[in-house]
Amino acid sequence: MRQLWAPWRMTYIGAEPATPGCIFCEKAVSTADETNFILIRGERCFALMNIFPYNNGHLMIAPYAHQPTILELDATTLTEMMAVAQQCVRAGQQALGAQGFNIGINQGGVAGAGIADHVHMHVVPRWGGDTNFMPVLADVKVMPDFIENTYRQLRAALAAPAPAPDQSFVETPAETPEQS
Repeated sequence: MRQLWAPWRMTYIGAEPATPGCIFCEKAVSTADETNFILIRGERCFALMNIFPYNNGHLMIAPYAHQPTILELDATTLTEMMAVAQQCVRAGQQALGAQGFNIGINQGGVAGAGIADHVHMHVVPRWGGDTNFMPVLADVKVMPDFIENTYRQLRAALAAPAPAPDQSFVETPAETPEQS
């Protein structure tokens, strides 16, 4: 039998139970962005790495406002969350070569939210063939890189100037006979 060594997992396995309080609120007011794996801060939300990722580069976008659902967030906050998601997707493509993404909100405990009292969006990079036998046979997900390395790659990509949006899909109206 061959062994798979993943000693970094002991940090998570042996972790003390979470302390009372909101992890998103605590990280939002902290200035230790690198320690907290905060990638980018906006006026109304911020993006940070998920330290219990579903896949390499899994990050979350949380509003600064402590609200349990999107129903309590104003349109400006929701819009900024999507704009930050767009920046994070672009960074995941550039830094990690991600070929696709799962983007979503698990709103409420019954929907799978691990932190149900502070709504947040997940952005999970995907690659062709990124599922393997480990989750099926051993209930284990193999992460190909340390979170610190992935954080540095994504942070650098987010700091780089963004390319202009692709406008090739925008159709221009055809001229009418009156205009010619």
